[in-house]
Amino acid sequence: MTQPLEPTLELFANPVARYVAATRPPFLTASLMACLLGLAAAWHSDLVFDIPLALVTALFALLAHAGVNVLNDYYDSLNGTDAQNTERIFPFTGGSRFIQNGVMTQNEMRNYGFALMACVAAAGLWLMARSAPQLLYVGLAGLFIGWAYSAPPFRLNSRGLGELCVAAGFLAITVGTDFVQRKGFSAEPFIAGLSYALLVANLLYINQFPDRTADTAAGKLHWVARLDVGKARWGYVLIVALSYIWLLASIVLGWLPLWALVAFLALPLSVKAARLLLRHAAQPQQLGDAIKATIGAMMVHGALLSLAMILSKGNT
Repeated sequence: MTQPLEPTLELFANPVARYVAATRPPFLTASLMACLLGLAAAWHSDLVFDIPLALVTALFALLAHAGVNVLNDYYDSLNGTDAQNTERIFPFTGGSRFIQNGVMTQNEMRNYGFALMACVAAAGLWLMARSAPQLLYVGLAGLFIGWAYSAPPFRLNSRGLGELCVAAGFLAITVGTDFVQRKGFSAEPFIAGLSYALLVANLLYINQFPDRTADTAAGKLHWVARLDVGKARWGYVLIVALSYIWLLASIVLGWLPLWALVAFLALPLSVKAARLLLRHAAQPQQLGDAIKATIGAMMVHGALLSLAMILSKGNT
């Protein structure tokens, strides 16, 4: 299969297309799925459902994810990791390449990222007025995690906290989406969203193998960079196991409906990705199919779990 072309200024001469593409739109579907899980949790609780509010909440989540993507590219340009990344698998790893290929400048990406975050803050205040003041806590936590993930002085991913940040960030989307409908906190979106959030964190984990050499040189010491490759590859298996153990335990304990077992249909994709990673961890250019299977696993898992909760509305 032909690898997609990296962005160039000629390819994105249209400024609207350029700014949209800079947010890496295909990856925003991960946030859309987290929103769907939050909405499914609210629906499952038999709440009065506000569709326009749900749509605004989804837009808010997409803007937040877009802002994080843009700012992450900016900060990775500042520390030099994307510039020296020669083992990347585009478009999955190594950043958007917008700065490195001269499509946008560092300052343009910085200003764009913070403009998106400002829009997120405004949307969050509007949603807070329509739901309850406590939504502020979720919003502030999400914005901080998204910014501090790659921004100095925190650079949480460089301190081995990247997977935790990703899991917490996507879980915040699910909890926040449910909160807007429920107008209060509940354990249900946390329970429903955690297995999906862990699978999203695993996408970050596997993506770090092709980026390992460049990240290490730039001081991004996540766990894939800290550990020997032979040991690091087992981290993927561990995260998959935690995700599905949590899902099964939640069903057995009656926290999720029995129909949630259907989400286990995504497990073969995770197993496929794990087997490829275990085989090719030291040959990062061979991990394209494993990354695609990881994306498929998290999206199928999220979709099936959401469907299970929607179909079992009002029941456990």
